[in-house]
Amino acid sequence: MTEDVVSVETPGNRDDVLRILKRTGISGVPVTKEGRLVGIITRKDLLRKADETQLSLLMTSDPLTVPPDTTIEEAAEIMIKRNFRRLPVVENGKLLGILSVADLVGAVSQTKNSEEIRLRYTRPTFALWEDTPLPLVGRIMEISGYDAVPILNQDSMLTGIISERDLIKQALIEDSVEVSDLSNGTDDDEWTWESIRDMHTISFGISKVQLPLKPVKEAMIKEVVAVPQNAELSDCALKMKRSRVDQLPVTNGDKKMVSMLFDRDVIRALLEK
Repeated sequence: MTEDVVSVETPGNRDDVLRILKRTGISGVPVTKEGRLVGIITRKDLLRKADETQLSLLMTSDPLTVPPDTTIEEAAEIMIKRNFRRLPVVENGKLLGILSVADLVGAVSQTKNSEEIRLRYTRPTFALWEDTPLPLVGRIMEISGYDAVPILNQDSMLTGIISERDLIKQALIEDSVEVSDLSNGTDDDEWTWESIRDMHTISFGISKVQLPLKPVKEAMIKEVVAVPQNAELSDCALKMKRSRVDQLPVTNGDKKMVSMLFDRDVIRALLEK
């Protein structure tokens, strides 16, 4: 596990969480109250609840935790079955650390598993055109459930990868003022004292996490780490660990992308020993 955990205290500020995610590149932060774990806020929460500012409404409350004597096999099984990317490690109510998918990928890199990834670990994916605007990319990733998507140019060549981490780096806080009509809803157009009296409006501030309207090619990672179909699993896990990526494009003999290897699939090897 990672012991030196970055966390936020509630009540707190959403903007502080965004700054932490941008600065560190991590995918989520624990939320504590008076030293006790009460929730977790992830990149997905910020992107999906763009107009929410309260940590208590952004976070997943009472997250599943594990004790420090949990085995990595048990942790991998929980993450795979529950589709989690992290598990808080807690003892006597105190947060001791965080175990992430990346930590388990590091464990796989040490297993010397020589199985070829194409046999059981890769999966089909889809790609986006490099001029697709970022807000649309974010929405497509939200609908599809993919954390990362390969990017192609007009010649169908792989030119980059966009991930949630890259979207968060681009995210901006946009403040605006909206007006709400609280009138009695009458259709009477007469300018009478009664109708004027019943017309009420209220102005209120809106603060949203927004993605700038620019093409994905300006935000994507261009130096893509790819692997061939016959690559060995432990070698791929080591590439993920060293490059600090959650996925690897898989190419055929013609150097064209044919599938993806995701970290969640890599850690399945811990259950198949």
